[in-house]
Amino acid sequence: MIHVHAIDHVVFRTNNLKAMISFYVDVLGCHVERELPKESGLVQLRAGNALIDLVRFDSILDKVGADSPSQNGRNVDHICLQIQPIDKRQLIGFLIRHGIEYSKFEQRYGAEGFGESLYIDDPEGDTIELKPIKHVE
Repeated sequence: MIHVHAIDHVVFRTNNLKAMISFYVDVLGCHVERELPKESGLVQLRAGNALIDLVRFDSILDKVGADSPSQNGRNVDHICLQIQPIDKRQLIGFLIRHGIEYSKFEQRYGAEGFGESLYIDDPEGDTIELKPIKHVE
């Protein structure tokens, strides 16, 4: 029922936004695509056809709300998978049949711009965002 197309974006939590931006821009050649106001703590970097989102620890957008990212802490907020277009009702029915809890669909920004997506958790509690692609190749 669900067919993954690609990784849309990965969200890293960080204690040092400036150092992370420098690493991904200066070392890996990404570029800053979008920044939200400082209090949101979000910088989005273009990495080929995907995005790397950097979220400042303990900011408004830090969804994990856990300890500061560290060697023993959690620094991945979530990953977003682009999936083939699917009717929302069919997707929700599929998730229900598999006993998977889900969030409501909301407009969010990703590698293809704004589009609707929802969140689920894998068996280990990692958050996965499912975002139907806008076009089919």
